[in-house]
Amino acid sequence: MSQPAITLWSDASYFSPYVMSVYVALAEKGLSFSLQTVDLARGDHLQSTWRGYALTRRVPLLEVDGFLLSESSAIDEYLEERFAPPEWERIYPHDREKRARARQIQAWLRSDLGPLREERSTEVVFGGVKKPPLSEAGAASAQKLTETAGALLAHGQPNLFGEWCIADADLALMINRLVLNGDAVAPLLADYAAFQWQRASVQRYAALSAKRAAE
Repeated sequence: MSQPAITLWSDASYFSPYVMSVYVALAEKGLSFSLQTVDLARGDHLQSTWRGYALTRRVPLLEVDGFLLSESSAIDEYLEERFAPPEWERIYPHDREKRARARQIQAWLRSDLGPLREERSTEVVFGGVKKPPLSEAGAASAQKLTETAGALLAHGQPNLFGEWCIADADLALMINRLVLNGDAVAPLLADYAAFQWQRASVQRYAALSAKRAAE
């Protein structure tokens, strides 16, 4: 199958959970793509010469034959439509209602749980950093995550909807903010996150941050 030229822009450290979502989506679809980085700490994304400046000035940024798109959930959905099944691998559930639920989960993880994302940054997930105990707000956010995820996974299956979808990678990353910091997490959720983390596409992304940290 032929495909257009694709470029994914990431933060220089490969710590972005949103870049990971798009990276995993591209890998799961079997798409070839080049990877470029922009140094957020240095403010390179705020320079008018950067490709994504005219958009949200954030990563991830996807370029497909000159078409630029930012915001990870929008990119994931675009990839599913642009490189649609059955020619390309599916990253969202086939069932309409399950597909809507997957998108709901993605939107929730990106718009809620702010204290948890702040107090358990992805330095924990990709950099092995240990953070102090959660604040009251952080603990409430963690409880909301674990209760909601527990309800979603009460069926006891290793994936949210039977077969894997991109929302599994996003949810597992959020749970691993707690697990990899050593916070108490129910075995059901810890096992789910560990299973998802062994997926080849996720491991490939995690290896990027590990390699960059070692340089």
